[in-house]
Amino acid sequence: MRAHPMAGDTLLAVVLLFIDFVLFVGGTVGTKNHPPPWFITLPIDVAMVAPLVFRRKKPLVSAYVVFFVAIAHGALSLGFSSVAALAMSLYSILVYIGRKQGLIYVGALVLMTGVEVFTDKSTPWLGNALFTAFGIALCWTLGEFVGARRAYQLEVEARLHLLETERDQATRIAVAEERGRIARELHDVVAHSVSVMVVQADGAALALPTNPELAGRALHTISETGRGALGELRRLLEVLRGDHGDGEPRVPQPDANALSELAERMRGAGVPVDLEVGEGLADLPAGVSLGVYRIVQESLTNTLKHAGTGARAEVHVHRKGDSKTGDVVEVLVRDDGAGRARQLEQVTVGAAAPSKKTPRLQVAGGNGLIGMRERANVYGGTLEVGPAPAGGWQVRAVLPVRLAP
Repeated sequence: MRAHPMAGDTLLAVVLLFIDFVLFVGGTVGTKNHPPPWFITLPIDVAMVAPLVFRRKKPLVSAYVVFFVAIAHGALSLGFSSVAALAMSLYSILVYIGRKQGLIYVGALVLMTGVEVFTDKSTPWLGNALFTAFGIALCWTLGEFVGARRAYQLEVEARLHLLETERDQATRIAVAEERGRIARELHDVVAHSVSVMVVQADGAALALPTNPELAGRALHTISETGRGALGELRRLLEVLRGDHGDGEPRVPQPDANALSELAERMRGAGVPVDLEVGEGLADLPAGVSLGVYRIVQESLTNTLKHAGTGARAEVHVHRKGDSKTGDVVEVLVRDDGAGRARQLEQVTVGAAAPSKKTPRLQVAGGNGLIGMRERANVYGGTLEVGPAPAGGWQVRAVLPVRLAP
């Protein structure tokens, strides 16, 4: 009932309608009463209880519809549902709206009761007044209690949400401060160590013809300083690494020359890969070469995960250059699989603004697409991820070989 409150209210309306029917039939069978025909009583009974289904979503509208229908329902003496519906309407106004509208509704109920007492002399006015006062007091008390609990729960949820937001913000600030501290320490370590190594190297170059022993000591100092700087850099960079990489072996970073080995490993994993590598990739800068490898690696990994059984992949890596585009490396990875529905239609990264026809979308999900995006962005390149024209999925990246001055 908590998950589907309208279902509970609908069940309650049906129960009230059934009670009305039982009371109506039981009160007229075997008597000389001549009730109104069924095509009048049935619509009024249904109209009496139907607004209760919407008492949580539209409490004020539901309450006043019940009020006006109750006038006709009570005048025809069609059953108990009018009293129950009016009580529930007052309760709903107090819980979901507030005291002011509740007081207005109470005034309307008192007015309706007074009119009924003065127009129907057969009903004792004292008993009717006491019954009305007791019903209003009971509904008001229940409404105040439940409304207070509901307001308290909403306040607690709002405070929890605020605390979670503040906690996340504090975490981001702490991470930014820590990264700033690490950056300052890295700067100090590198600047000091490199300065010492440069001075010692200059001294060794000057002393080498005349004093080889002094040059040897200078070279030894350079060696020790370099080792110390590397150790300090390694210690500081460990802060930026996750625990998941502690057990991984320390191996040299791959480059574009290792693409054939990557393609062979993917074939062994079950994805046929057609690799086409152009010339001129051997002398790429280390960062660009590593970026090319990582983009191809992540693209093929996504093909393995999401393209489905039997999918094939094509990898094209070429170094191009002309007067307009400059010296760039173009990477194109395409597969013909369907797989699950992919979240992105196109992701564009780079200096050029996206066109109005192609919406720029946020990268969702894991870190793979984010990593490719950041690698392309670092070198001033572009990255496009989306459906291939002939079906399947493709990743296209263009990386400048040299950074712009």
